[in-house]
Amino acid sequence: MDIPADQLNRPLRDLRISVTDRCNFRCPYCMPKEVFGADHAFLKDPQLMTLGELTRIVRAFRALGVEKVRLTGGEPLLRADVPELVSALKKELGVPDIALTTNGWLLEKMAPALRAAGLDRVNVSVDSLDEETAGRMNGLGFKVERVLRAIDAASAAGLPVKINCVVQRGVNDGELLALCAYFRSRGHTLRFIEFMDVGTTNHWTPERVVPAREIVVRIAAKWPLEPVGPAYRGEVAARYRYSDGRGEIGLISSVTEPFCKDCHRARLSADGKFFTCLFASQGRDVLGRLRAGASDKELAQFLSAIWSGRTDRYSDERAELLARHESRPKVEMSYIGG
Repeated sequence: MDIPADQLNRPLRDLRISVTDRCNFRCPYCMPKEVFGADHAFLKDPQLMTLGELTRIVRAFRALGVEKVRLTGGEPLLRADVPELVSALKKELGVPDIALTTNGWLLEKMAPALRAAGLDRVNVSVDSLDEETAGRMNGLGFKVERVLRAIDAASAAGLPVKINCVVQRGVNDGELLALCAYFRSRGHTLRFIEFMDVGTTNHWTPERVVPAREIVVRIAAKWPLEPVGPAYRGEVAARYRYSDGRGEIGLISSVTEPFCKDCHRARLSADGKFFTCLFASQGRDVLGRLRAGASDKELAQFLSAIWSGRTDRYSDERAELLARHESRPKVEMSYIGG
């Protein structure tokens, strides 16, 4: 099958799969507890993709050129069969690069099994080292110490670890240097993520965005930085290495420096909907096609047609929309992953 490109000539290379819409945290920028409380209607088990269905759908994406798969949520480690999924993707489908993004709460015990299954790398969310701030940012008062211990365990198991930190002005932007000091001493790349207007429930405002360039200036004043070129087309993070050789940081600047022109990421929700943008409002039902009896070839053709028609470039258009006071409905991050 021909490898598709979208309407802006962007190939399909990276698939991000939400394996569950549930999470054990209630981070305000993703799953605020006032919205996702006890009465929230999460997906029921029959609505979720099974291990076999996930494998078949990824096989169809592989036929279209997907080389990287990232497992997300919700919190992906709430699914007990994630190691089995990783093994199937690596051994049956030969996916070259399998990653997982987690809040780290369940990672300490699962890290050895994930590594043994073939997981290539893991990203762990750490928004603060201060217990009070961390508890406020995870929404439930959970202690960051357990997450830090899990990072050490993952590293000891042989998993390369990157740290994700969502920066919000007036919330945790005063911790930039403390975070850098902690993780550079342990050899982990720290990636700062601009607070994004994903979904409609996270109370996003432009004033709470700390621009990536400001972050670089503030860190470089303490530890000089040198820019590093992208490792591949479409790399999300702008990379900087410490001039003293003690590792690097990354900046994901979807708000102030959009990277839509090279976006080659597709997203699959936990109930098998195909989204072509993190800021999309609707997805196409892949799982429904599979359960209706579509063959692997028919699934691949369905996915190819969707990607070939893709025109998404929301982050490029954001400033204009804000200037016009125009808003668009957007799917929640917890539903399709980050």
